[in-house]
Amino acid sequence: MGPLQLFVIGFEAPTPDGRVIEALLDASDSGVVRIVDFLGVYKDPEGEVVAAELSELSLDEAMTYGAWVGGLIGLGMGGEEAALLGAEAGALISEQEYEYGLDEEALESIAADIPAGGAALLVVLEHTWAIPLRDALRSQGGILIAQDFLNPETLIALGAMAAPME
Repeated sequence: MGPLQLFVIGFEAPTPDGRVIEALLDASDSGVVRIVDFLGVYKDPEGEVVAAELSELSLDEAMTYGAWVGGLIGLGMGGEEAALLGAEAGALISEQEYEYGLDEEALESIAADIPAGGAALLVVLEHTWAIPLRDALRSQGGILIAQDFLNPETLIALGAMAAPME
């Protein structure tokens, strides 16, 4: 499994024309990423909610991912015993709530935070390109010390923080 990344994206007044999904599918088709989960929620101006889900995982793969995530959360909560319980729970949830693991109540909660005419995307991507790099680093005894994504907004904010220091 490669590193996973969660994106939560809001749209004030979207014009859904398929470009976002097309870009994700293009990245997936190229082998750079795999779409683990995609949830799009749109609330029309009258307040009606439409949701669309997508995953490139089979049910077995979704259960494996669920077990992996649940086990790591459990490990952090209470050691090995909690990791085993978390892995079992994660696999079961993935099996019962296949595709994003959200029930109707959770979807309603997300939709409640979206203004009428707005939308939100929740996307979990697996960075498949990073798997060979990770394996090569591990084989050489390398460990990940830090990671982050830089974007123009972050760099501008860093510059704004540094300006008063000069």
